Amino acid sequence: MFLPKFKSIFIKFVIISKTKYIAMTIVNILAVLTLLPVIAFSQNQPAKPQNDASAPLHLMQPEYDTPYIVPTASEITKVLDRVYNYLEATTPTQLTDASGSELSDFTKVNEQTKFKQGDFRLISYEWGVTYAGMLLASQTTGDQKYADYTFKRLKFLADIRPSFLKLEQLNPDARHAIFSVIHPHALDDAGAMCAAMIKAEQAKIGSDLNPMIDNFIDFISNKQQRFEDGTLARNRPLPNSLWLDDLFMSVPALAQMGKYTDQTKYFDDAVKQVLQFSKRMFNYDKGLFMHGWIQEMPEHPQFHWARANGWAVMTMVELLEVLPADYAGRDQVLDLLKHHIRGLANYQSPQGFWHQLIDKNDSYLETSATAIYAYSIARAINRGYIDEQVYGPMVCLAWNAVASKVTEKGQVDGTCVGTGMGFDPAFYYYRPINVFAAHGYGPLMLAGAEMIELLKNHFPKMNDSAIQFYSKDVKTNGAIFEAK
Repeated sequence: MFLPKFKSIFIKFVIISKTKYIAMTIVNILAVLTLLPVIAFSQNQPAKPQNDASAPLHLMQPEYDTPYIVPTASEITKVLDRVYNYLEATTPTQLTDASGSELSDFTKVNEQTKFKQGDFRLISYEWGVTYAGMLLASQTTGDQKYADYTFKRLKFLADIRPSFLKLEQLNPDARHAIFSVIHPHALDDAGAMCAAMIKAEQAKIGSDLNPMIDNFIDFISNKQQRFEDGTLARNRPLPNSLWLDDLFMSVPALAQMGKYTDQTKYFDDAVKQVLQFSKRMFNYDKGLFMHGWIQEMPEHPQFHWARANGWAVMTMVELLEVLPADYAGRDQVLDLLKHHIRGLANYQSPQGFWHQLIDKNDSYLETSATAIYAYSIARAINRGYIDEQVYGPMVCLAWNAVASKVTEKGQVDGTCVGTGMGFDPAFYYYRPINVFAAHGYGPLMLAGAEMIELLKNHFPKMNDSAIQFYSKDVKTNGAIFEAK
């Protein structure tokens, strides 16, 4: 009854309208209505079961938690752009006065002068990593906007510094917006910012950052607490504490300074730190570092915190990048890097991430550490330290995991907030995650940039449903093929 009734209505409508166009339209509609029962019937028929005889079951697509694909440079760049656009909009280069109004005359700064509030601080070790990540993204993509992000903010710091120095001359007890730049109190204040500034100078920033660089490196070399053998230490949380994090808060700056000044004393100190930290803190059986080491403890509990291991592996690739090929201790650093990367590879989750405590699969999956590993392992492949066929697939999976945590807004989710040193599992298991944890942004930029470089010189391709790396571009669209 349904179909004849509609036919009658449509035919009457055609007679009344007497237009050829409408008539043709109605004919088409009637044709579709006529086919509806056939379509409904076919949709209600049970699908033929797939079995070994009727289908290539080994080519069925699994439901991966993380996209299992070969990333492309254009896809990676889109992720970098989202993060860049977000950070460019939310990290302003402005000062405000006590009333909150913009202060453009820097000669009028005082103790109430503040940075205009954004989502992240412009002077922190996390943002030192971000500045370096932006510089590398510009280098690998050829897009100057990334470098300009860093240049704009470091030039801003150079521009306001003289005014705050004058403020201190008038009031030596003043505590002000860039106090940590002029008076670094810990390696966190100095190392990552110093390394980024040296890289910016070498990239021709066009502004004199050397007074800040010299001040930072003087703190690292001459003022930070050390053990008797010269190993950098702190008295927090306990006397004579070694923080694995402090490798990154010191060594890349020392290494960059060695290259920048041609003074080997900085290389010597950098190599010494890596080897003396590892002697106390590296577990060769697991291929992992412990997070903290206390000199007076009779035993040394091992908590293999993911981001601290990230700082360590990134320290080594940063040091090897500038250390002369025949330099004393280089082979030992390279051997340690290889052992560490192998240890990390053994603990990657099937989602591509690493766990908050690397060897504890019931701790949560963490983004910033995974991004650091993706960068460092991709860099190690690109420099020929490790084999691309062994480690290339896992670094693709790691990048895909990290990229999946970038929101449409450009925020990086799943990052553990700042973390001190603990000696029980609950401390690490329950650290919060937050999109405003600044530690995720620089590593993501570094990872994406280095992945683009990886794809320029290496040739990943899906073969029999798995990512494989080839020595040359394979010209086939086959799902399964033999490599030649």
